[in-house]
Amino acid sequence: MDRIELLKNRRAKLLEAGKETRSKIAELIDADSFVELSSYSFSKNEFYGEGAEGEGVITGYATVEGNPCCVVAQNGKVLSGGVSKANCDKICKTLNYARNNAMPVIYLLDTKGVQIGEGVAVLEGISSVLNKMGELMGDVPQFAVVDGDCFGSFALVAAACDFTFVTKEACIAYAAPSVIATSKIQKGKNEVGGVAANAKTGVAQFVVENMAEVKSKVAALLDLLPQTGCLVVDSEDDLNRTSPNLNEKVCADCLAKAVFDEGTAIEINKGYADEVACMLGRIGGISAAVIMFKGGENGVELTPCVIDKINDFVCLAEDNGLPIVNFVNAKGISNEYCVSQTGIMRDVANLFYNYSNGTVGKVSVVYGKAVGLGYSLFAAKNMGYDYTCSFANAKIALFDSIEGAYVEFDGVKYDNEQKFAEKYADENQDPINAARGGYIDDIIEPQFVRQYVISALQSIVR
Repeated sequence: MDRIELLKNRRAKLLEAGKETRSKIAELIDADSFVELSSYSFSKNEFYGEGAEGEGVITGYATVEGNPCCVVAQNGKVLSGGVSKANCDKICKTLNYARNNAMPVIYLLDTKGVQIGEGVAVLEGISSVLNKMGELMGDVPQFAVVDGDCFGSFALVAAACDFTFVTKEACIAYAAPSVIATSKIQKGKNEVGGVAANAKTGVAQFVVENMAEVKSKVAALLDLLPQTGCLVVDSEDDLNRTSPNLNEKVCADCLAKAVFDEGTAIEINKGYADEVACMLGRIGGISAAVIMFKGGENGVELTPCVIDKINDFVCLAEDNGLPIVNFVNAKGISNEYCVSQTGIMRDVANLFYNYSNGTVGKVSVVYGKAVGLGYSLFAAKNMGYDYTCSFANAKIALFDSIEGAYVEFDGVKYDNEQKFAEKYADENQDPINAARGGYIDDIIEPQFVRQYVISALQSIVR
């Protein structure tokens, strides 16, 4: 057989081995844009007694709505979808290519764990992949797409990416669900690592129907991120647009609609710690990371999940050079007993550090409550906020109520009960008191919030 015919036969075998995976890649990328890397890389597995055509992972580069990206796609049909050392080496080679060429990476994950018979070598391989991913953080965005199973150490790849997409049938778990379930109680696959389960872990940031939806969201995110798009563009929305309805009633949803340029807001991790919405979008043409507290009239109490979600988002903004805008309606740490038994104090301390030591610009708008720690974290000037303002009907205070003050000072004798009550009465929690101390730059009418935020962003973004 001549070499050309031999090449054709080998290529046909390779394409057949990765037929389903290549089909998924084709749905995600622009037509005919995929260029494969390390096509014929494979090794022999002693346990299975056979070679892994394509090494169980397809790598290369392509464009997604015109954006150049590297692609790493696991083939769950090769050697039971097992991760091998050679598999990891092939992935690392692609990540080096991505770093050298400043290209985002998209991972299509489909694995049931490591290959049997690899021993410690595969553990070294997994460490090398996670280490390379860490090197890419802050340089290029990384996207994980799980359309099937993702078990074992490679579930950490999904968790380590900037953005993770899962289909409704996907399952992500640090061990096979059968292993986790047999530890104490029996649980089904979806209960252990399905979409609903991962909504409680924060891993499933976007739940999608299909690859077409992934492609659309990836393209939108790439447009917003400074490394791949433009931090500032000409806005097609009215910079001076007002929202008179906000003067009557303010809610998180209507506030987001009022502030963001129309059609640009993308919420991340919807469903996880839903008391807070974390969104990327454009405000006056400027890409921004927005933290929107919900909570209605009561405000949001800080819990481990809330702090975890905000911490991850602040790190995402910092890694990608996006200014942060807080819309504050927050109180202190929840006084529930179960919360007191967690590591929330350390988590809050880490969030303090990430906020105060960040290099991106920060804007804070108090639209509801900024009480106690809710003020210290999300609105205090000493946290490095470039601009802070408050709605006229907001509430900025040390305590949420006179009852809270009494609880805080339990056991202390009050010389004058009436003066104590007056000091912490609602009427003395007016934001004007913070403004008098120079801690709030301005007190505004809610309807003009978009104009004020745009002006602040224009002053801090270069």
